[in-house]
Amino acid sequence: MTAPTAARWVVIDIEGTVTPTSQVHRVLYDYARPRLGPWIDAHPHDPDVEAAVAAVRDEAGLDADADTAAIVAVLHQWMDADRKATPLKTLQGLIWQQGYADKQLRTDLFGDVVGALLQFREQGAGLAVFSSGSVAAQIASFSHTGDGDLRHLFTHHFDTVNAGPKRVADSYRTMTDVLGVAPEAILFASDVPAELDAAAEAGWQTVGLARPGEPFADTDFGAHRAVTTFDDISIEVPA
Repeated sequence: MTAPTAARWVVIDIEGTVTPTSQVHRVLYDYARPRLGPWIDAHPHDPDVEAAVAAVRDEAGLDADADTAAIVAVLHQWMDADRKATPLKTLQGLIWQQGYADKQLRTDLFGDVVGALLQFREQGAGLAVFSSGSVAAQIASFSHTGDGDLRHLFTHHFDTVNAGPKRVADSYRTMTDVLGVAPEAILFASDVPAELDAAAEAGWQTVGLARPGEPFADTDFGAHRAVTTFDDISIEVPA
């Protein structure tokens, strides 16, 4: 293991970093796909649903009176392309939130994750999440895991709405302001090199997760330190 990284905050990605990609692409996507239309029709006056539907129409160039079937067709296309579209993530998050509440969904984390996060907390570091999934989906995901309810571990949740796109440096600058420390006091862990590039541009420290069997396992992480497990990440919280 290399020398500890001096950090007051550890910010983690979710998909491919703390959970297998299959957790999202198979379990969660498959759960949300058939429920998108019924959810839209069942919540016509929910402000979040109304805003998401309007955004889908706008982004897809649909008529203002496009029906639910047309909206869902676009959402399914975006899911097939793994497009990180905010209105899609909003609707998925609402559906997943209900699924977790009904105990129909469970998040399975990589075996090295919880022990490492508990260690970081014990050392005095703050923990936050930055994911393309909505804040609601993040909180729901950590509420029902194979390791129990882990919501208490995290102080902040960031998504593409309250922070910005994950591959844009300004998103990390926005989060830096919220976390209230110098950018170099923040360590970001992700499996996507482009996200690490953006974080580094904003002055953050970075570590890449090259987990065997995951999509970015054999990726060149360039200047970013890469590890295969959280067991290889150690921090030191400055006095």
